[in-house]
Amino acid sequence: MTRTPAPGPIPNRPAPDGLRRTGVLAGMFLAPWCWVIANTAYMLSIRDGGNDLDGAAALALAAEHPELRRITLLFVMLGGILIVPAVMGMFRLAPASRLVTIGGSMMVAGYVCYAAVASAGTTTLAMAEVVGPTPALAAVIDAAESDPSWAWVLVVFVLGNLIGTLLLAGGLLRTRTVHRWVAVAIGSWPVAHVIGLLAFHNEVPQVIGALAQAAGFAACAAALRAQELSHHPGQSDDGGEGSGALRHVEQAG
Repeated sequence: MTRTPAPGPIPNRPAPDGLRRTGVLAGMFLAPWCWVIANTAYMLSIRDGGNDLDGAAALALAAEHPELRRITLLFVMLGGILIVPAVMGMFRLAPASRLVTIGGSMMVAGYVCYAAVASAGTTTLAMAEVVGPTPALAAVIDAAESDPSWAWVLVVFVLGNLIGTLLLAGGLLRTRTVHRWVAVAIGSWPVAHVIGLLAFHNEVPQVIGALAQAAGFAACAAALRAQELSHHPGQSDDGGEGSGALRHVEQAG
């Protein structure tokens, strides 16, 4: 009769495999830097006073600074993809926080919608490069953006971008999972964004807020890595249990 060894202590949560862990940590670090790059490119494109608030202005801006607009749109879309693993990392970092769960979910929905808005911007860029700014094309863009079937996308983006980020930062602050400055840095993004929209027109506050948020996300990635190492000290770099698992197999045999 084979004697079954007593099970070892059950960890607080399963150890992620190497690929999943790397993807989550990479997303936490890279997603906010996509928005830093996107906002910086937009800041440079409007330094002469342009904007993209309506069809005519958006076409003029794309015609004048096509490469900067292309960079802005590209990194907004990349950020909309990378926010998914980034928020998954936040869920692992503070699994008991409802605010983190709700805020992070809102951020994912918001930034996915933001990526959809940016993808529509590539059409505006193509119009400006192929045809040039014309009243007819400007009217097409305005009609598309004012279509009621499209309005909800902008609403979800605004809610996720502003409210969702604040909720996530508030959840991190309440759980004390990370240092207080980390939560404040992440929460400074929506505050800086609103200040920039209301009081400035040069995108500088948004770039500063995006840099602060990127620092906060990077600190969260480091905290998550340290937390998982403390929960699974025998874990090898490839996501396995290392020699501890081998000893367990030998004992079972």
